[in-house]
Amino acid sequence: MKILVLYNYPPAPGGLSTQGDLLCKGLLEIGVNARAAHIRSDLEKEWYYRWFQPDAVVGVGFWGDVPDIVLHPQRFGMRAVPWILADGYVANYRDVLNGMPLVLVTSDWVRETFVRDGIRGDHTVTLPVGCDTDAFIPRNLSDPKVRAVRDALGVTMDELLILTVGGDAASKGGREVMEALATLGRDVPAWRYVCKVWPQGRTDVQNKYDVELARSLGIQDRVSFQTHQVSRNLMPYLLAACDIYAAPSRLEGFGMPQVEAGACGKPVIGIRAMAMLDTLVHGETAFLASVAQTIHITEAVLGPESGFEPGHHVVFDKPRVSDYRASSQDIAEYLKLLLSNADLRQRMGEAGRRRVVEHYDYRLVARRLVEILSEKKG
Repeated sequence: MKILVLYNYPPAPGGLSTQGDLLCKGLLEIGVNARAAHIRSDLEKEWYYRWFQPDAVVGVGFWGDVPDIVLHPQRFGMRAVPWILADGYVANYRDVLNGMPLVLVTSDWVRETFVRDGIRGDHTVTLPVGCDTDAFIPRNLSDPKVRAVRDALGVTMDELLILTVGGDAASKGGREVMEALATLGRDVPAWRYVCKVWPQGRTDVQNKYDVELARSLGIQDRVSFQTHQVSRNLMPYLLAACDIYAAPSRLEGFGMPQVEAGACGKPVIGIRAMAMLDTLVHGETAFLASVAQTIHITEAVLGPESGFEPGHHVVFDKPRVSDYRASSQDIAEYLKLLLSNADLRQRMGEAGRRRVVEHYDYRLVARRLVEILSEKKG
């Protein structure tokens, strides 16, 4: 079988790029003839269509990428198979997606979102994102590379490190985590909370709000926002350096860092909603805080990124869920348990590692893709 994988290639450190790159790597390792091309490089894609003649063109993106990962390969008679996620609402390309024999999604929640927004579900198959379980492994805090991460973050060896990673902290539930931490008082061991975020305009704005929240809560001395662009070389050591990974995200179509943290043997705090219901097991690999608030919207403004003209206004027939807020009380309870009990952290971390190896190893995902493509040849 020959498969062309379309994603942001060569890969940047972002989630979708990593998703595509691990798929390509996994396919090659299990003996599939696979190639990669940039999702928007029409000339390179056509070049591969003509000489490589793939049996399937698997495109990694969100529903707004349909022109690049579906319509373009179809114009050349290719079998297009989108592997897509939703950002809370599917506004366009419904007819195209409904006319396809196979659509891959990253989680059952994404599938439910697609169905809610008018995409038929009988042709939709959940294929989870792969994890590099050779790179993301449990490491001792005395490992020089792990210790160097903690030193660079200003975390001492007698402090417990709570970590959140994302484009910004708020979207990953960082504000709810801070509200929880502020209630713990002196009943728990010394801790530090680090949010590793991505340098971009919206993050700079959000950081200011989040720093102000930490200050108003009186925990500013124990909270830091690390705004850096990092490569995938650092990520396994960054996650290995923490004691607890906390990301009760407001919107999550899969949750790659949560899975990678599990692979590193770290207990996770998430939210009892969305893709985390697929990837995390409450009380075993993670603690899932209940949903305290569901945010609804009645309208939205979309643009070229979604296949519309600039400023396209959409009014919903019914209010749509745009994101969630986790219970800070639940988060506080779970943080207290984990901070106070090293054995519990170890047990949950070990269970998390087993689950990732058994379900999300990138080679397993590649094999599952080949099975799906073979089963659904239409």
